[in-house]
Amino acid sequence: MATALPQPSPIHVPDSVLDDLNTRLQQVRWPDDVGNDDWSYGVGRGYLQELLAYWRDGYDWRRAEAAINAYEHYRVRVDGVPVHFLRKAGTGPAPTPLILTHGWPWTFWHWARVIDALADPAAHGGDPADAFDVIVPCLPGFGFSTPLPDHPDMNFWKAADLWHTLMTDTLGHEKYAAAGCDIGGLISGQLGHKYADALYGIHIGSGLRLDFFNGERAWDLTRGKPLPDHVPDDIRAGIITQERRNAVHLSAHMLDSSTLAYGLTDSPVGLLAWLLERWASWSDSHGDVESVFTKDDLLTHAMIYWVNNAIGTSIRYYANANRYPWTPSHDRSPVVEAPTGITFVAHENPPGVTTAGRVESWLATDRAAWYRHTNLTAHDRGGHFIPWEVPDAWIDDLRRTFRGRTPATSK
Repeated sequence: MATALPQPSPIHVPDSVLDDLNTRLQQVRWPDDVGNDDWSYGVGRGYLQELLAYWRDGYDWRRAEAAINAYEHYRVRVDGVPVHFLRKAGTGPAPTPLILTHGWPWTFWHWARVIDALADPAAHGGDPADAFDVIVPCLPGFGFSTPLPDHPDMNFWKAADLWHTLMTDTLGHEKYAAAGCDIGGLISGQLGHKYADALYGIHIGSGLRLDFFNGERAWDLTRGKPLPDHVPDDIRAGIITQERRNAVHLSAHMLDSSTLAYGLTDSPVGLLAWLLERWASWSDSHGDVESVFTKDDLLTHAMIYWVNNAIGTSIRYYANANRYPWTPSHDRSPVVEAPTGITFVAHENPPGVTTAGRVESWLATDRAAWYRHTNLTAHDRGGHFIPWEVPDAWIDDLRRTFRGRTPATSK
């Protein structure tokens, strides 16, 4: 039986925070960026200046804030940790509680394109039996789940414990569903490992091992291994491309998170550039980031980091996943006992693997044995931000994972 929620607490950023941001946007000092029109050195100055000009003179945070406040928002403390979450009540015969967990450089608002259809499928051409009561929290130390001064060790598996307490003790659900991507995929996987009896199942992107960040060289995806010999040139190039996409990200966040945070916390343009590079290269944008995110989208997500001074505590998750390694809660197999659905997307296909062969390729890896996988689907488009980039595909996959496992769909 769900418990009564506290009074909703709409999002509101003080005018003083917006005034300070505007002052900083008026006083940017730009580096030289010669020879970087192709972004080969990182984010190009030309587009960043264009985006900054819009941020300063055209972007309207209050309009974005109003759109976000079309949903219910709550702020609670879970085991002493501040947690903000958005809620959309389900419309159907027996909506299933569902917690959606974002990653980095995501915000909770990256779920905006799937919330309504998941909560009210009938209004979007679906079966009302598939309705979910949707809970979308900000990870502790991200977005509006800030500040986090007393928990410098926060990481994905510690967040999973908080999510279970939020769903069961705070919100009163005996059983619930979980879904997520990136860090949110690891959190959902940990829920499916440690709290499987309380879950109808999980739906995730990628399907990583829960010990992904363990080890002495966790920032190195190859773990020090050389490139394989005698591979075709196109596959070799694909491996190098994927390594370049992640090398700086993982190493900087894991090895130098505080050093990085000083600059990104002080400079909104520095923050935007760091986020923008990932949004551009990790999405299926084909070199045109605005084919995935409009300028308003990019700036709204950046604002959620900026106005909450959240960049430092958000990037520390990587270091803390390594400093406080994941350890199993049981020795049963599979490690993640909850029924698991996984969505794979083309932009993240391993080099040499087609969408048609993606599921088979994943099943051949050491990751497959970690999950009780019941619904694996690959799509020929989409990138790292799956529910934002291919929302209809994500919704269909997620519904298929839980159909027949929840009270409403088991009848």
